[in-house]
Amino acid sequence: MYVDEARITIESGKGGNGCTSFRREKFVAAGGPDGGDGGKGGDIIFETEQGMTTLYYFRHHRIFKAEKGGDGGGKNCHGKDADDLIIRVPIGTVLREAESGLVVADLSKPDMHEIILKGGRGGKGNQHYATATMQIPQYSQSGRPGHTLDLILELKVLADVGLLGYPNAGKSTFLSRVSNAKPKIADYPFTTLEPNLGVVNLSYGKSMVIADIPGLIEGAADGAGLGHEFLKHLERTRVLIHLVDTAGLDGRDPISDLEVINAELSRYSAELASLPQIIAANKMDLPDAQAFYPELEQYCNEKGYEVFPISAATGKGIQALLDRVIQVRDSIAPEPRVFDKEFDINTLNQDNGLSEDGGITIDLMPDGAYNIGGPAIEKMLGYTYLDTEKGFDFFQRFLRERGVIDRLEAMGIQEGDTVIVADIAFEFYP
Repeated sequence: MYVDEARITIESGKGGNGCTSFRREKFVAAGGPDGGDGGKGGDIIFETEQGMTTLYYFRHHRIFKAEKGGDGGGKNCHGKDADDLIIRVPIGTVLREAESGLVVADLSKPDMHEIILKGGRGGKGNQHYATATMQIPQYSQSGRPGHTLDLILELKVLADVGLLGYPNAGKSTFLSRVSNAKPKIADYPFTTLEPNLGVVNLSYGKSMVIADIPGLIEGAADGAGLGHEFLKHLERTRVLIHLVDTAGLDGRDPISDLEVINAELSRYSAELASLPQIIAANKMDLPDAQAFYPELEQYCNEKGYEVFPISAATGKGIQALLDRVIQVRDSIAPEPRVFDKEFDINTLNQDNGLSEDGGITIDLMPDGAYNIGGPAIEKMLGYTYLDTEKGFDFFQRFLRERGVIDRLEAMGIQEGDTVIVADIAFEFYP
């Protein structure tokens, strides 16, 4: 089953916790701290895989969670770093942040390797918090949490040339004649239910990849029929072949069909509508097509389109069309469109936005209390006993030197207000 869009949730691994431990050895009366650090949590990595052509797997697997890092142990034992979680996707997959729709990454090339979410850093063991005055720290650091992200996976096929037209215009027949593709062909609307890719090899050594896009109808840009689901597959192409049923079978008007589909292209994307477009007037083996072709040719000349009369059924006129398509394609930059990153994944991957030594946060709680936290506070508490006079004096001096008292006063704190540090409540006195 062909699936070109899926929604998933990814979560990187939490870092392992640091260990609080002390040497326990025979004949050693007072062993020092020897708590080891926690291991790093697993990253979430996306890789492209050759030969994978659908996102079907992600319809049944929607949550991807990397492993947690191992906890630190005594005797300076470091916790094990967790294995990274690798998610493989087809070449041409665009990752978008689900809520905003912004592009996180465009995996448009073979063997691409993109780290999307970084695992949490492991916490430090209590050996890091020993000082000359605090030789038995009873504190170790918890591992940093991982990060969570909801993604939309969107597959856009990679092709030089997009083949479009109304249902039953003959696109599948055309593709099967000029390439190695074997699309299903039948005489009813919406024969093609998924994009078909075909490689066209010409006698003079040139080749191109053509994508047969399912038949479009009026309202496709708004989701009518299957158009909205498949117009996105044209966005990486460099030139369009617009196939029209010149014979006007089933009461169709070739010029009207041409105008309707071009209007849908413009409504969907101005960039898509601006691509070079070559008109292939198909079914010229039929008498009605020969009768109508002069009118179609005049219309195309007035609009600035090149038009080639062809018959996908007999092959007549196809070589001239392909030769011209190759010329137009080669006149355009060879790199397919790559979607720029719009979502700043680096901000999300920062370790809670705080450095190891800095990052003191002050939050005004709903009950009017001021909650002080952050890595610098946690580190200070690792080597400070607040229940001793000396420790409490150091704590107050620490807050003043780091500018916390000034920040509290700027926030409007009053004498007697409550300040909370590590779940311990104090009354504020300047």
